[in-house]
Amino acid sequence: MTVKVLIIEDNPVARSFLCRVVRESFSDAMEITEVGDLENARRQVAKLSGGNPEISFKLILVDLELPDGNGMEFLTELAGSPAIKIVTTLYSDDDHLFPALQCGADGYLLKEDRFEVLVEELQRIVRGQPPLSPAIARRLLSHFRPSQSDSGTMPLNSGFGTLSSSHAPFSNSRSVALDPPPEWERLTPRESEVLTYLSKGFTIKEIANLMGIKWFTVNDHIKSIYKKLNVSSRAEAAVLASKQGLV
Repeated sequence: MTVKVLIIEDNPVARSFLCRVVRESFSDAMEITEVGDLENARRQVAKLSGGNPEISFKLILVDLELPDGNGMEFLTELAGSPAIKIVTTLYSDDDHLFPALQCGADGYLLKEDRFEVLVEELQRIVRGQPPLSPAIARRLLSHFRPSQSDSGTMPLNSGFGTLSSSHAPFSNSRSVALDPPPEWERLTPRESEVLTYLSKGFTIKEIANLMGIKWFTVNDHIKSIYKKLNVSSRAEAAVLASKQGLV
């Protein structure tokens, strides 16, 4: 099955560069749609999905500064989309980074990074990790270090909680319910199977191989699991899975 990718970038050279990065990053067959502004991005999303999330874009790369608006607007509009949404930008400052994460970005990459670095960071998705440029990862660590020294924990609402990574930091400041939430019964058999593997420490790629499905599909299942169980990390999901005897 071909994976559909949307790249939103107004600079033709940068757009071509990002296409090469995406094709080099994944072994799946890719169908890449390129647009240069928000209007065409919205049109492509509406045209493809037609209200059916099963045939929507699976990966979306969006620049923050576009001719007809800010990429954060688009991230907000895609809040309910199962797509993996990654910001690709030149801005590495807090004023752009944290609002983007709060708007729903699943990753944050700097276009100025070398080709090999961007490929490696995109491949982190398959390993169940958030795609973050090295400079961005360092900035996040630096930002939260004072909080860690004050309380000994890293708050989940710090921005990492919005990422799709199965390794999001787990903080004791957020209590895990002792009893499974009512939504537990709504997990599909497939989601329960994914949760079992996830709780045992398997990566997204390993789960995909075990279940015979695409890693994009596994990521969709994980997002649904987190939403239904009202958790933000693998650790929290594992606690509930353990209580139910799945692991």
